[in-house]
Amino acid sequence: MKPTLLILAAGMGSRYGGLKQIDPMGPSGETILDYSVFDAARAGFGKVVFVIRPDFEQDFRDRVMSRFAGRIATDCVFQTLDMLPAGFSVPDGRTKPWGTTHAVLCSRAAVHEPFAMINADDFYGRDSFATLGRQLASLAVDSSAYCMVGFTLENTLSEHGTVARGVCRTDDRGFLTDIRELLQVRRTADGAEDTGAGGVTKLSGKEPVSMNMWGFTPHVFTQLEEFFREFLTAHGGEPKSECYIPMTVGDLVKAGRATCEVLRTSSSWFGATYAEDKPIVQRSIRSLVDAGEYPANLWG
Repeated sequence: MKPTLLILAAGMGSRYGGLKQIDPMGPSGETILDYSVFDAARAGFGKVVFVIRPDFEQDFRDRVMSRFAGRIATDCVFQTLDMLPAGFSVPDGRTKPWGTTHAVLCSRAAVHEPFAMINADDFYGRDSFATLGRQLASLAVDSSAYCMVGFTLENTLSEHGTVARGVCRTDDRGFLTDIRELLQVRRTADGAEDTGAGGVTKLSGKEPVSMNMWGFTPHVFTQLEEFFREFLTAHGGEPKSECYIPMTVGDLVKAGRATCEVLRTSSSWFGATYAEDKPIVQRSIRSLVDAGEYPANLWG
């Protein structure tokens, strides 16, 4: 059974200042997610499912999904505020999305095989998809042996502002033991620091971090719904609280209900959190094209 690639593309891109999911980055107008789909296809993935918002569906289909016709099967699902478990409703004044745990749950009806979950606006690299694809191909659909690709914190920071990162701890076998979602991480002269949650957390910069490149099976949907229900019960009335995949997986691991192997990769990560990051991403992609990692025109 070929694994599926689930791409979270419903984010509003508020810090970036636009729909960066469909912003050209490659030499022939490719978006970052074009490279993700290209890498996934050559790593043996059989289908791509996009999580998007209904308000830009037609633009997304015309400018992005049309590129993949005849190359790999595609589907899209919507993430909306009112897609909630029975018994819950959207509180007055809530406009912020519910987070990545909710986004993955919105794909439940479209994903029936082991799957990778990634962000649309992050470049993960060829080896990351190959490594994750091999792992997923070995899993049964009811397995709770999940995985994630780990990157080094200092290699994932923006020069133009703070970023959110899931900082990981692992055991001597390379399995996740704990993960902290730090929301305002920035580079410093001697490493990095997080200035969220009312204090300062010093970091070396060498910590393994999640860049939301996860490997799951369909078994995870039932577990995610349970945790999302608990989140809504505790925080559903708050206007800005979000339920993040790293938090949820960390709780599953600590509860002994799943394992999560942190996979190492030779790929470099880069992304466009801020508009000022775009030239850096474009230069990085150009370097990979020049080195022969990718054709100058992915779909030509």
